[in-house]
Amino acid sequence: MTIGQDIENGNNRKVSQLKGIIDTDVHHEIRSTRDLLPYLPDQWKRYIAEYGWVPERSIPFNQIRKATKYRMDALPEDGSTPGSSFPLLKEQLLDKHNMTHAVLTGWFYEASVAKGWYEFATARASAYNDYTIEHWLEKDKRLLGSITISRDVQAAVREIERMAAHPQMVQVMLPIGDFAWGEPQYHPIFEAANKHGLAIAMHLSASITAQGGDFLRYYVAWRSVHPQAYMTQTISLITNGVFDKYPALKVALVEGGFEWVPFMMHRMDSAYKALRQETPWVKRMPSDYFRDNMRFTTQPWDDLTPQQFLNIVDMMGSEDMIMYASDYPHWDFDPPERTIPQQIPDRLKQKILFENARDFYRL
Repeated sequence: MTIGQDIENGNNRKVSQLKGIIDTDVHHEIRSTRDLLPYLPDQWKRYIAEYGWVPERSIPFNQIRKATKYRMDALPEDGSTPGSSFPLLKEQLLDKHNMTHAVLTGWFYEASVAKGWYEFATARASAYNDYTIEHWLEKDKRLLGSITISRDVQAAVREIERMAAHPQMVQVMLPIGDFAWGEPQYHPIFEAANKHGLAIAMHLSASITAQGGDFLRYYVAWRSVHPQAYMTQTISLITNGVFDKYPALKVALVEGGFEWVPFMMHRMDSAYKALRQETPWVKRMPSDYFRDNMRFTTQPWDDLTPQQFLNIVDMMGSEDMIMYASDYPHWDFDPPERTIPQQIPDRLKQKILFENARDFYRL
């Protein structure tokens, strides 16, 4: 039966009738930087406890509502930061939507994109990982974690080695900033992740920039240009031979959409055919790395008709490349029941909501 016949015949089930749901983008938060104090070495505690250090805010925008980027109902009763309450996250996400697993991607990316003072950034990343384990992963086996690292490569490798044995840590988080992670100096990070069977996740940070100009003036412009930053990272990974060095490495591009993927697959294949002598270490067609090594998440879901969505999947040449993500607790949260059009065939719906992430994270 073809995809078109599936739509025509109404071959679909409700999300609740499928085998499971895995959410690949859940932002747990700290209430304040003071939550990190129990996990910081003494030499760094004073910068937060006494000197009032807070992460630099690099974007000027408020988002859809004044002073918040979150769902209004995600605000805990005590007024702390949305996403910082495990009981509320459990109620609103894990239990309400019957999640099989949810991957915590955090929102403490400043330690990874910070420029300079790498010793303190390394300490903050380690403290955040320890905080995540104690306050989140140990409270619910459905939660899976992402290892936060600093941009100091040697320190990043040490942190991966320190965290890799935890059974609920499934990936290393590489926030997307104004530099390309595929550059050779960052390859030891991929080597360490690959050694321990960990995936890599890439998620936009507040420090992304777009080629063609300085920082964009409006939030609507900044949000619209996100795919460009993800394109830059995928091109960097492939042309620098990351997947040729580590063929088993898996990379998830999170919160960058997926509509641009077929375009980039075809464009890179075309360039490779004409110019591959420049990068002889790249042994396969770029589209092969897209299909075999990379995955892309649903959120933010654009306004696509079922047929438009299926055309994109068809152009990808694979039903294995898209994974569900909610972006909880942000204002543009996508619940699993409404993200994917009901008319999509059951087998594809099952892959996106569950099987593709299950296979990606080897669950």
